[in-house]
Order: sequence, then C-alpha cells, then structure tokens
Amino acid sequence: MFQQVYEDAAEKLYFYILGKTRSAYLAEEVTQITFVKLWQYRESLDEQRPLSLQLFRIARTTLIDLVRKQNHLSAAMDGLKNQQERTGAAIMQVEFNDTHQQLMQAINRLPPVRKKVFEMSRLEGLSYKEIAEALSISVKTVEKHVSQALKDIRPYLRTLVVIGAFLKEFIKATHE
Repeated sequence: MFQQVYEDAAEKLYFYILGKTRSAYLAEEVTQITFVKLWQYRESLDEQRPLSLQLFRIARTTLIDLVRKQNHLSAAMDGLKNQQERTGAAIMQVEFNDTHQQLMQAINRLPPVRKKVFEMSRLEGLSYKEIAEALSISVKTVEKHVSQALKDIRPYLRTLVVIGAFLKEFIKATHE
C-alpha cells in the first residue's frame, strides 16, 4: 500500500514543491521527509480526508519548517561571519598598533641627526636637497643617513608591509 502511494504521488509532490521553491534540492528533501512523516504518522491519519490532501499538507508544513531552519541557519552564519570580521579587524588593529609602536621605538633609537634626516624625508616628505639645505649638510650625507636609517628599521617595515597587505585583502574580501 505505502509503495503504491509513493509511486502515485512522489513525482507530483516533487514538482509541486519544485514549482514553489525553484530548488531541486528543497523539492527532493521535502518529498523524502514528507513520505517519512507519512509513514511515521500512518496510524493517526484521518480516514475521512483524501490521502493526497493530507500528503500535500504534510509537504507544505515540512517545506515551511525547512525554510525557517534555512533562514535561521543563514542568519546565524551571517552573525558568525560578522563576529569573525569584527574580531579579525580588532586583532589586525592591535597588531598594527604594536608594530607601529615598535617602528617608532626603532626610529627613536636612531642617532639624533639620522633620526632628524629620516623624519624629514619619510614623515615630512621633504626632498634630499631640501633636507640638506635645512640642516646645512650635503645631499650625499642625507642619502647616507636615510639609507642607514632604512637598514636599521627594515625589519619593522617588512612587518608593516605584510600587515598592510593583509589588511587591504581583508577589507576587499569583507566588501564583496
């Protein structure tokens, strides 16, 4: 008897759900769950009502339940993604601040003239010629101070570049 009901109604039920959802996956899931429920509740079916009506009612409530679960899961996943993004951004900010602090400490450890030349060049954006004129030193001396300062702080700059690249990719990924 059950086999006959399945053979008569499964395809109709599948296409009914497919028409409602436009999802072959949902149509298949709902169809399977509907027949499992039909079997589980076979003792409590109303003999006064047509079996097809009861079958489609089970399918409809099953579909509603699945859609609700799917929406709930989707909302939970969005919440988790947002939490991960906030956590990732906070971690990156902490790492950036730590690295920036280490970089500033490295700059502060430079000899006074080298530090001044480096700050004028990299932080104030002055040309080597402008620095040379302002400090009454040669352009070659400015070049040498900047070159040596970069060698002294290079390990900190690499870390900042890596963090900067990671931050750029993270921001790009979160806005897609």
